[in-house]
Amino acid sequence: MNSNISLLTNDNVEFFMEQINRNNRINPDDFNKFGVKRGLRNSDGTGVMAGLTKISSVDGYYIDDGERIPREGRLYFRGFDIKDIINSCIAEDRFGFEEVAWLLIFGALPTRAQLEEFRKILASCRALPEDFMEDMIMKAPSANIMNKIQRSVLALYSFDDNPDDLSLENIIRQSIQLIAQIPVIMACAYQVKRRHFYKKSMYIHSLKPEHSTAESVLRSLRSDKKFTHDEAKLLDICLMVHAEHGGGNNSTFATRVLTSSNTDTYSAIAAGVGALKGPRHGGANIKTTEMVRDIMENVSDITDEGQVADYLTKIINKQAGDRSGLIYGMGHAVYTLSDPRAVVLKAQAEEFSKKCGMDDKFQLLNLIENLTPEIFAREKGNKKPMCANVDLYSGLIYEMLGIPEDLFTPLFATARIAGWSAHRIEEMTTGGRIIRPAYKSVVKRREYIQIDERVDKFVPEADYVPMEERGKSGDTK
Repeated sequence: MNSNISLLTNDNVEFFMEQINRNNRINPDDFNKFGVKRGLRNSDGTGVMAGLTKISSVDGYYIDDGERIPREGRLYFRGFDIKDIINSCIAEDRFGFEEVAWLLIFGALPTRAQLEEFRKILASCRALPEDFMEDMIMKAPSANIMNKIQRSVLALYSFDDNPDDLSLENIIRQSIQLIAQIPVIMACAYQVKRRHFYKKSMYIHSLKPEHSTAESVLRSLRSDKKFTHDEAKLLDICLMVHAEHGGGNNSTFATRVLTSSNTDTYSAIAAGVGALKGPRHGGANIKTTEMVRDIMENVSDITDEGQVADYLTKIINKQAGDRSGLIYGMGHAVYTLSDPRAVVLKAQAEEFSKKCGMDDKFQLLNLIENLTPEIFAREKGNKKPMCANVDLYSGLIYEMLGIPEDLFTPLFATARIAGWSAHRIEEMTTGGRIIRPAYKSVVKRREYIQIDERVDKFVPEADYVPMEERGKSGDTK
């Protein structure tokens, strides 16, 4: 028996790809012809209205007389400005992720007594089931931690005595358990990867119930278990800004889609993890980090505006970087003048970069933020407002905290589980219908051919003709 998945030969793959390429083309013009909103997006890039929510609001523009007017970005959790929540936690020198999780799930700010009890409950739920570490995480190590988190979330179904109970009480129980356990799964999966793929020491530390989520994560990742209060507070802020971002983002929508089918909590949340892994979503922070590294390797003075601008121009023109023409960490589907999450993280990054001796790198990110809109407008004629998004500064913060790139996106999942859980609960209690958008078929009807009469000959398929136009074209099929 093979220890790995059996691989197809190159000849096999080439043969299959030839068949795929022959028969899977759709005329791009047909999307406009039939009014298809690709990616569930309107023509101006905004999302189509697919539902209602009380959980959060993403505000980046307003409509005046049919015109989209840019404005400074705002992010509201249950009606409260995320900046106010974070500023309060900073002023009172307390951890805020647990407060945000409570707020998102239950809909109101917790009292001090409620928050303290919630923290105790989360701490009591962190421990993984007996033998889970050995059987589910150490066996079949994964090179990608997100894959291991997704597999582990699905595996928890087998350790739940009542996994398919869709009562609100049971879903809340499962949600709180996952909010507590995903950070532990992430840390354990990383330690196993260190040992298996990097041939380094693996260390699994005992859990301390008095620790916040941020403290618990830092302790689990460091061999000496040591961290400063300021480091934990910085990670806590990152968890708060990543905890939720509206019902229409890809991973949350995936969670709601599966929830609408009345599947179990573990399947729905695993869908969110899978969506977040993608480089167009949560994995974008890795692309941003890779881009910044490439700039640093190819620009002699990363604090020189002219040199950075020249290299950004090459990236935009697909002459440098990954040749995609994209400046990662810049631009957003909703935010126009600013992303409030990026504003918060930028302020924290600026302060900590001076302490960590990484001010030059912060200045590079600041140059990328300031120069990119002007260069895009000049090179591509794109004069739409463009702001830094949350991914531009988060990588630098994680680097300053000594967090490896392997965990950039998993940390996103560690925070976003709170938002996914809140949206699953809301979908279960208010959705009422399975989410099922329509797809227009654009393939012509064909007569079945008996197997001995078939020939392997490629005949380009004519463009699809709508039913009402077929009589005019002479094509009645």
